[in-house]
Amino acid sequence: MSLSEQISEQMKTAMKAKDAVSLRSLRAIKSALMLLATQEGGKPVTEEDEMATLVKMAKQRKDSLTIYKEQGREDLAVIEEEELAVIETFLPAQMSEEEVAAEVNAIIAQTGASSMKDMGKVMGMANSKLKGRADGKMIADMVKKLLS
Repeated sequence: MSLSEQISEQMKTAMKAKDAVSLRSLRAIKSALMLLATQEGGKPVTEEDEMATLVKMAKQRKDSLTIYKEQGREDLAVIEEEELAVIETFLPAQMSEEEVAAEVNAIIAQTGASSMKDMGKVMGMANSKLKGRADGKMIADMVKKLLS
């Protein structure tokens, strides 16, 4: 079952259960996926494209959540947290810091990187290998820590 089909099914379930939070979040996901499908100029949308869209949506929610909490807007922060929770159900499980460190160490060993000059090479491989499973900021921080 494709992601779009899963979302449609869960929307039906949320409507029947009168779950406004899930329904709002699912509608946002469906809207983003429909925009992606029409934006590509007729090319079929791949699973990677859909996952990239979900990762982008999750990152937007996390950024908004941080800003709202800094500004003391708990009413808006709650909405972002609820939407983020629904979006994360469709994403692969996120890796822990230890798992990211192990992967980055393996990439550093594989590329022979030894200093911060090699950060771009390591980041490129790490981002492609860990895409969707780890936050880009966490990857960058780990690479900096391990190369310095």
